[in-house]
Amino acid sequence: MSAYTTVVVGTDGSPTSYVAVERAAAVARDSDAELVLVSAYTPASREDTLEAEDALGAEAYQVRGWSPAEEALRTAEDKAAAVGATKITKVAEDGAPADVLRKAVKEHDADLLVVGNKGLNTLSGRILGSVPSDVARRSGVDVLIVHTT
Repeated sequence: MSAYTTVVVGTDGSPTSYVAVERAAAVARDSDAELVLVSAYTPASREDTLEAEDALGAEAYQVRGWSPAEEALRTAEDKAAAVGATKITKVAEDGAPADVLRKAVKEHDADLLVVGNKGLNTLSGRILGSVPSDVARRSGVDVLIVHTT
């Protein structure tokens, strides 16, 4: 089997997602592959943003031009670099996590998708579906589901 050339991994900023990031970074390092860090988000509505600006007053600049996905990606990049990944791309995109991950796989021509197992063995995950099970069925590439919980 040949080495992977592009590895996509999702993160939501949770400690468990960073376990998956570190595993993906190790695979990317060992394969000399590009690592694509992906974080899906839903932007705050203008109403929510205005409420936050009112509450923050002079500190309102903190609300503009920033999403939690950006912070999650910065932390993920630091963790991936610490593991030894060198070719790192970050992608923050509005949308449902499974959809955003599948899109990143296609856009970056990835041959491996790494996700954590969070939600895989929960009742809601079995009834409603989970990100790991959805991408494993529908991504069209190898999927590594990392035991993170």
